[in-house]
Amino acid sequence: MLLNMRVYPRWLDRWMWLATQLGNMLSAFIAAGLLLILNYRRLAIEVIFGTLILWLLVEMIKALSDRERPFLTYGETRIIGWRERGDSFPSGHTAQVFFLMTLFIHYFQLGVVVAAGLYAIAALVGFTRIYVGAHYPRDVLAGVVLGSVWGLLAMLVNRYWLVLHF
Repeated sequence: MLLNMRVYPRWLDRWMWLATQLGNMLSAFIAAGLLLILNYRRLAIEVIFGTLILWLLVEMIKALSDRERPFLTYGETRIIGWRERGDSFPSGHTAQVFFLMTLFIHYFQLGVVVAAGLYAIAALVGFTRIYVGAHYPRDVLAGVVLGSVWGLLAMLVNRYWLVLHF
């Protein structure tokens, strides 16, 4: 409530709503399309399949946890954009963006400074999920862990795949 219920300038609401969209599946599929255009076919396929399987995993955990969204629990929650449907735990947007950032950082062997920048963007997306009234902080933390672990697992599978086929 501390992060969501403050009075923020209207222009910030618009920017936060735009930033939160970086964590949706459409953004991942756009990234996969760009990767295909840039001739990173294997990575594009990893993004597509990783995103779909992560979505199924998030939805399964949401069904098991059965946690209501903040605006259903607290009537005074500020909502930016629309009222998200479904359960709250974990944050799928946060899991998605941390999955992508972890995957890209390891795939492209990015340096510490670039990696810190990408993780800062991912953290911003996580913060926006609280800001727009869609999630609690623990939902976001769970998304960070789930997405990061999912990205690391994708890299392990990729390395195993390369060992078997080359």
